[in-house]
Amino acid sequence: MSDKKEKTRFSDAELEEFRILIEDKIKEAKIDLELLNNELSHKDNHGTDDTGRSFNMMEDGASTFSREMTAQKAARQDKFIVSLENALMRIKNKTYGVCRVTGKLINKRRLMLVPHATLSIEAKNQQQS
Repeated sequence: MSDKKEKTRFSDAELEEFRILIEDKIKEAKIDLELLNNELSHKDNHGTDDTGRSFNMMEDGASTFSREMTAQKAARQDKFIVSLENALMRIKNKTYGVCRVTGKLINKRRLMLVPHATLSIEAKNQQQS
């Protein structure tokens, strides 16, 4: 009678695979964040200086809304980078991929899609109900 022991952590080879994936995602996310920050730091005029006052007011409102949306995207991107960097720390500590609620390994396919996940689907569903 052989009891198959449930895996409690990913192998070093699997952790290395995740580390490479996460480092690539961090590079991409930092490029995106830099683009967003550049967009925020440059006030585009679009050549509306000589147009009517009411048009400029509408343009200013749209511009403010656009800047707020860009700022929100930048904040989300920054949070994403921090989450990925935390995942790298968990890889280093060999605790990566362990659900913080159930203590079981998170499905590998889920981690390939959401490499910063800290909850299994089971725990996520419990959280939502």
